[in-house]
Amino acid sequence: MDYEAVIGLEVHAQLLTESKIFCGCATRFGAPPNTQVCPVCLGMPGTLPVLNRRAVEFALKMALATHCRVAPESVFARKNYFYPDLPKGYQISQYERPLAEHGYLDIQVNGTSRRIGITRIHLEEDAGKLIHSDTRPVSFVDFNRTGVPLIEIVSEPELRTPEEAVAYLQGLRNILLYLGICDGNLEEGSLRCDANISLRPVGETAFGTKVEIKNMNSFRFLRQALEYEIRRQRALLLEGREILQETRLWDAAKGQTFSMRGKEEAHDYRYFPDPDLVPLKVSDAWLEDIRRSLPELPAARTRRFMEEYGLPEYDAGVLTADKALADYFEAVLATFPRPKQVSNWIMAEVLRELKKEEAGIASLKVAPRDLGRLLALVEEGAISGKMAKMVFEDMVTSGRDPETIIRERGLTQISDAGALEAQAREILAAHPKEVADYRAGKTKVLGFFVGQLMKRTKGQANPQLANEIFRKLLAD
Repeated sequence: MDYEAVIGLEVHAQLLTESKIFCGCATRFGAPPNTQVCPVCLGMPGTLPVLNRRAVEFALKMALATHCRVAPESVFARKNYFYPDLPKGYQISQYERPLAEHGYLDIQVNGTSRRIGITRIHLEEDAGKLIHSDTRPVSFVDFNRTGVPLIEIVSEPELRTPEEAVAYLQGLRNILLYLGICDGNLEEGSLRCDANISLRPVGETAFGTKVEIKNMNSFRFLRQALEYEIRRQRALLLEGREILQETRLWDAAKGQTFSMRGKEEAHDYRYFPDPDLVPLKVSDAWLEDIRRSLPELPAARTRRFMEEYGLPEYDAGVLTADKALADYFEAVLATFPRPKQVSNWIMAEVLRELKKEEAGIASLKVAPRDLGRLLALVEEGAISGKMAKMVFEDMVTSGRDPETIIRERGLTQISDAGALEAQAREILAAHPKEVADYRAGKTKVLGFFVGQLMKRTKGQANPQLANEIFRKLLAD
């Protein structure tokens, strides 16, 4: 019997507000423990929460960007559970009446497009952070994160493979970055993802027993955790054993999940409307103002890159998959308006460097203007494409402009036809056998002659001109 995976993701995105969702405390990352707290976020008796309007606006932007239906009225609820990092003994969230529902996100995997439903998007507050001692059986709690505004984005259980799950999470992250409402940092926890996964026989419609996986703070770990869990559950089912409904943690070092606790149901949290917060009402006028403020989103930018710049769909998709990369591309065009040539360089040379350093485009020392100038020098014939790659490597390391590097390293391309022809005649005279082979029809020998000339000129001969000269001389 073969099985298919049924996967749903619960994504928590920390909103880039300056203050917390129900109080005025700062949300900056990395402050000393328990320095960004107050009686409200610490849950002191007699305190009252006040909703942060900016957090609501950010949540509405994400709802509209993912085609959700925004509720005219939503309600905050108390999610009751005990854990040391939750000072009030409950988390303010939304349950029965969330802010937005019934959206979707289109993803592409291996050239196939799929539409993944979004069940709901709701606002809630974050909990604190436990820090476990490496030397003593002691844990510390930092409440700085308590009360930081989050949106939770819950997908329909429509993902079928780990690759689709990664594409979906990448798509959500990209929209959040385009909107400017979350920094998308998985390692720091400002974007977090839990996965619900079950297996069922292929062709069945009923769901299997669901397992939740936590602690996946990278796209790679999400894929690896789902791949492992699929193997684990499939092996159990083939042996006729039961899948336990539970929460499991991903251990990246061991490459496996392990049991954390039994999976809670909604009734375990005893949700009820928060008596200290009135219903949140979103007027049509407010929603329309938010809609007008939306920036160009990834899908629209991809279409524009194809229509305005004539790029293939693949190129446009790669460039717009990262807002900063798309911005960099358009900044290079301001200096060198050749879209396809710029796209080729970014997708090959630039992305190779970024992958090597495991960094984003913001860390690249090559300014857009300098890359544009480098490509212009190639087009002008001042340097060859091979030289340009050498210059680019220097630019990446030093951050210097291409003209300075070319001048200091003496890399100017030789395009003096007379000088090159004189050397070409000497090369032909020194290789009569190869000349005879060429004239006998073995035209690939031309590459040998050009290579000899490049060696003599230390790679500085204009390759196109060199080819023309040798063809002319060999035809005589």
